[in-house]
Amino acid sequence: MQNENIIKGQGAQRNVINRFDRFTFEPEDEDFDIIKTSFTEVFPKTIVNQVKSEDLPMEYSMNPYQGCEHGCSYCFARPTHEYWGYSAGIDFERKIMVKKNAPELLEKFFRKRGYKPEPILMSGNTDCYQPAERQFEITRQLLKVCLDYRHPVNVLTKNALVLRDLDILKPLAEQNLVSVSLSIPTINEDLRRKMEPRTSTANNKLKAIEVLSENNIPVHVMVAPIIPGLNSDEPLSILKSISDAGAQSFGYTLVRLNDTVEPVFVKWIEAQFPDRAQKVLNLIRSMRGGNLGDKRYFERQKGSGNIAEMIHNTFKIGRKKFFEGKEFPKLSTDGFTGTKEQQLKLF
Repeated sequence: MQNENIIKGQGAQRNVINRFDRFTFEPEDEDFDIIKTSFTEVFPKTIVNQVKSEDLPMEYSMNPYQGCEHGCSYCFARPTHEYWGYSAGIDFERKIMVKKNAPELLEKFFRKRGYKPEPILMSGNTDCYQPAERQFEITRQLLKVCLDYRHPVNVLTKNALVLRDLDILKPLAEQNLVSVSLSIPTINEDLRRKMEPRTSTANNKLKAIEVLSENNIPVHVMVAPIIPGLNSDEPLSILKSISDAGAQSFGYTLVRLNDTVEPVFVKWIEAQFPDRAQKVLNLIRSMRGGNLGDKRYFERQKGSGNIAEMIHNTFKIGRKKFFEGKEFPKLSTDGFTGTKEQQLKLF
């Protein structure tokens, strides 16, 4: 049974206290009756970040936006909004910072003397194809820069809007310069609407895999996060669906609720699934050493305990059944010259 007082189209049901604020206030309920998304242009000095996490496979990432409209209550990036003075709750979904100077900064990065190219993940934090991208097209411009400089890029998104940029992705793929990773935590549309209310439908994501694959663009799928008691019964059906659609590889992570993600998720699950909220929370604790969060490298991705092991074994079976013999290509850095090549015929 679902709580009738849920704010539709939102993961967060309220703002949560910013860890860095000395003073806080509790807004009246009516303050949230109408929630509009606002966009603020920011002016970063750099756009490419070096990834220093030991358990992540990429060297660099870049994020054209800060904050994300998709509304996933469990998003690990929510606490980053607090560094800007905002809340990890509703603010994260409705106060979006836009980096319009990102393409210029990326060109500047590529022209650095002595730079040795490595694939860049876009995005490592918030989704580069969130709804704001329809308006601002920063991700599209960044892809153009990668094509101009023949630099490899990995695109990570949960939005089928990625298909809009096929005209850039195809020539990138022809030079082995791009792969697309789609996040698909569920193919149950009712559950999808609750878990990630402003993303593409499950069917549209599967269709995106088909179209990308038909255009020889390598597709990886992140079945993430797995939340025990919600979508933990779906891995095999998801793996079959994405394999049939043309995905070449997959990965998964278990949900972890670090810092201010925890109160956002707890409020969300209590509102959306009041009959099983405590069961789900206890199952998460069973995978996280009694906690809801986990910051330990390597452990944070896969968890520990019987439930985590059972989920791991399920994916192991799925890999053998649906992905045996499939290989995911390594992107090329050979074509990068550090100088811009005009694509006049394309644009």
